[in-house]
Amino acid sequence: HFIHQTSPHEDARPLIITHGWPGSILEFSKIIAPLTDPTKFGGRAQDAFHVVCPSLPGFGFSGKPDAAGWGVEKIATAWNVLMQRLGYQRYFAQGGDWGSAVTTHIGLQNLGQCAGIHVNMAAAGPTPDAMENPTPEDLKALGALQHYQDWDSGYSTQQKTRPQTVGYGLVDSPVGLLAWIVEKFWAWTDCDGHPENALSRDEMLDDVMMYWLTASGASSARIYWESFGSAFTDDAAVDGMPSGYSLFPKEIFPSPRAWAEKRYPDMVHFNALDKGGHFAALEQPELFVDELRACFSKMAL
Repeated sequence: HFIHQTSPHEDARPLIITHGWPGSILEFSKIIAPLTDPTKFGGRAQDAFHVVCPSLPGFGFSGKPDAAGWGVEKIATAWNVLMQRLGYQRYFAQGGDWGSAVTTHIGLQNLGQCAGIHVNMAAAGPTPDAMENPTPEDLKALGALQHYQDWDSGYSTQQKTRPQTVGYGLVDSPVGLLAWIVEKFWAWTDCDGHPENALSRDEMLDDVMMYWLTASGASSARIYWESFGSAFTDDAAVDGMPSGYSLFPKEIFPSPRAWAEKRYPDMVHFNALDKGGHFAALEQPELFVDELRACFSKMAL
């Protein structure tokens, strides 16, 4: 299940964008039109993209895997096949959250079709310098990692160890599902303590409904079981792949540029924004579009 929006502009570039948990393809509802038809939104014709937004396996209206193995590595390979089946022999890739992990693995696999990647959450650990002589940016990032470990990672531990157990409750109780997801909108958006400062109530309810109507509480949680270790703990560098990174200030893991460059050594674009959080495309769509235009303008198909 995916959104595929072609551009009216002749030289539009193919772009696959991947969401994470507890997001969905609805995260991209505000950015698809500006990306595909930029002249209507203050951009140039050469900024245009053909946009593909797939639902991760087990999420939304995508199929629910009935066998083990659908981790980020396999999803990355599948996305490469998807783009070719849609007729795109060269394309760019973008992602945040689990979408960042999938996009990173597209870069690591480097199968010959992807021309460059962009992430808005960098799966990168601290540098040795950050541990020995931390800068203010290092201290902020290290503090965020500690906060996540101490106060914010319970959902992750549950989903990566016992996804089926929590899944029964998430498909049985709409209030339970709502609380499980909206708490993350509170914790991870740039909302100053109230999620409705960042997202409308309808936007949050629409996203929750993508999980409720499809009974995907357990099937979406399984991506943690399948791939948490390889996605976020290996430090393999994405060599030979042009990369970009946009750091929004309320990101869960606000990895500084030096950390990200260890993971993405061929970085051609970096920018630290002054507002926005983990769900950047939904929270700050104009800034997000500007970042993608700036990043991919520095790469060639």
